[in-house]
Amino acid sequence: MQIHLKAIGCRLNEAELEGWAREFKADGHQVVNDANEADLMVFNSCAVTQQAVRKSRQYIKRIQRDNPTAKIIMSGCYASLNSEEAAGALGVDLVVENKQKDQLVKIATQELNLPVMPQAATEPGESSLFQRGRQRAFIKIQDGCRYRCTFCIVTVARGDERSRTLEEIVAEINDFHQQGIQEIALTGVHVGGYGSDLDSTLYQLLETILRETDMPRIRLASVEPWDLPEHFFELFKNPRLMPHMHLPLQSGTNSVLRRMARRCKTADFKALVEQARATVPNFNITSDIIVGFPGETEQEWQESLAFIQEVGFGHLHIFSYSPRSGTKAATLANPIPEKVKKERSKILHQLAQEMKLKTLAGYVGHQVEVLWEGEGKIQADGKKRYWGYAPNYLRVAIDVDPEQKMSNQITAVTLKSVDLEGECLLAH
Repeated sequence: MQIHLKAIGCRLNEAELEGWAREFKADGHQVVNDANEADLMVFNSCAVTQQAVRKSRQYIKRIQRDNPTAKIIMSGCYASLNSEEAAGALGVDLVVENKQKDQLVKIATQELNLPVMPQAATEPGESSLFQRGRQRAFIKIQDGCRYRCTFCIVTVARGDERSRTLEEIVAEINDFHQQGIQEIALTGVHVGGYGSDLDSTLYQLLETILRETDMPRIRLASVEPWDLPEHFFELFKNPRLMPHMHLPLQSGTNSVLRRMARRCKTADFKALVEQARATVPNFNITSDIIVGFPGETEQEWQESLAFIQEVGFGHLHIFSYSPRSGTKAATLANPIPEKVKKERSKILHQLAQEMKLKTLAGYVGHQVEVLWEGEGKIQADGKKRYWGYAPNYLRVAIDVDPEQKMSNQITAVTLKSVDLEGECLLAH
């Protein structure tokens, strides 16, 4: 069968797709990049916000319209929190909740009576990651979270913490490297909590990966700032560990952080950022911010805005708070009017763009090594545009002759300017 896999939401969802892709290929199926060609669609859904819920529903409806003969499997947080709706109102063929998703391929084979031809798995072929148009592999190191931030529905959907063993993770990374992958990102629901159930730590995991693999580029996905031990950033002196971390702040004022049940005060967050930047030159910090959390006063908003500006970020993911049934925050008093949330979000987006432009401009003239991940159309001047990422996760674009192939290659380039849209650096 031809199988298309799609995820929205977190990097963990993307990591799970690759595991399924390998299992489907081992059973003799073909992974395809075009959903309209698929006999079977596997969709890893998201429910972190109401917008993510809407996108999950819309995607299923679009697939049913565009490829009505394909069978559909739905997993992920939306499917787990709304399994009856997914199976009933949306009419998918099979719902696999998060607690069963490690067995998704086996369950699908049994429930949908999929053919199995494992001999095809021995035939040489392109990595399923490349078949899905990806160069960077996301490695799932753990699932679940022990904490209960008051706004978060994911901990409800994902359950308790469960870590993969060091041996499993190292073997997967080495397998990817043998397939030609040059960059991996470690991901999970609570990445910093890795090993809490195995008498290990994220620090020990990184030491092991650096020692027992030859993967050229290693990244970390989102890590809660309170999880990092003393001297953590010393690890980044190894050039294979990319100098970028996504540290979710959520709010720049302590009173709101307390209502969120966050475990990091603003002073601690600032000290952590300063430590990273002092230890590793050009270390890039990105973050998440929730605008309009229940009870957020004008004074708290202004304090938060000032702190965000003081710290400075290479990029911000900005979310207007939306109540999620089943979370404590949904019951808090003094919800913020939508008009106020929109006004504050607009102001923060403007600040985020200013910080991003300042970050990008600071690298003009620098030479960096870029892993080229994608290619665009031929430009008006006859050149083809490629894009990729510098070690500190700054997006870079370059225009080259059409016959030149750069995907999945790491090359040194000089950054000459910021593009007109202020979204990336242009190189030559």
